[in-house]
Amino acid sequence: MTVTRASSVATAAPESSPAAPPTRPARRRPRNKLGPPWLFVVPALLCYAAIVLYPSIAGVVYAFTDWTGLGDWSFVGFRNFDTLLHDDQTLGALKNTLLLTVAIVVVQNGVGLLLALGVHARIKSRMLLRAIFFAPVVVSPVMVAFLWKYVYNPAPDEGLNGLLGAVGLGSLRQDWLGDPSLALWSVAAMVVWQNAGYSMVIFLAGLEGIGKDVREAATIDGAGPVARFRYVTWPLLAPSTTINVMLSTIGGLKLFDQVFAATGGGPGYATETLSTVLYKQAFVFGRYGYSTAVALVLALFVAAVSLVQIRYLRAREDSA
Repeated sequence: MTVTRASSVATAAPESSPAAPPTRPARRRPRNKLGPPWLFVVPALLCYAAIVLYPSIAGVVYAFTDWTGLGDWSFVGFRNFDTLLHDDQTLGALKNTLLLTVAIVVVQNGVGLLLALGVHARIKSRMLLRAIFFAPVVVSPVMVAFLWKYVYNPAPDEGLNGLLGAVGLGSLRQDWLGDPSLALWSVAAMVVWQNAGYSMVIFLAGLEGIGKDVREAATIDGAGPVARFRYVTWPLLAPSTTINVMLSTIGGLKLFDQVFAATGGGPGYATETLSTVLYKQAFVFGRYGYSTAVALVLALFVAAVSLVQIRYLRAREDSA
């Protein structure tokens, strides 16, 4: 009886649990047979070092030498910078550069903003007008300079003088590039004409980013067009203003192509800029050491002005 009960208990024992599913073997990460990832950056770094870093460092070194472009050279300390501070031509070029930059920043951005407001309106020809106003931007600065040399032709029946005579304003005819009191502003007008479309596009992007509901809310509150622009549109255009002011300032400080092609720095030194001075000192007079000193001062000046501008304009963006 005991044996029978034991066998029945053994028969009633629970069945074994099902076996666990087999685990997949861990995938091995494929071995990189091409080398470490940073190795792919080395060719680009070598090109950057050869094209940018080495010339920049060499320029800083040559600024303290009397190098003439050929042969040996020796260190002269700060003599090149002392010469720069006492050179009337270079100081006059610095003054012209600042005047040109101020005129370009103010007028170019003002015209660009007006053009952006105009082509942002819901008119049928706005796309065509945008293309027309932006077209001068893609033209070579040298080609623009030669075009405007014809516009500024001093002949009474050519270019701008001919147009003034045709509309009865012959008394306003001038030698636009030959008069020292007008040449600098004539160059500024040339630069503004070419680059105003670029500023227009940036302002237009800012206008497109302003929601309609903001304008509609201002209109419902009783704000007119001037009030809407002053208290709604202009504060919201702060980022676009920052970009435009920075780009036009840097472009004005290093302006070279249009000046050199249109006037060559003349008449006299009336349109000389720092960029034309360093070019002539290097490639005309062979004073490479002095020209690199001028270039170093120009680079530091551009960096300082840009830093001050970006801090002020960013603060304006935050408060807008």
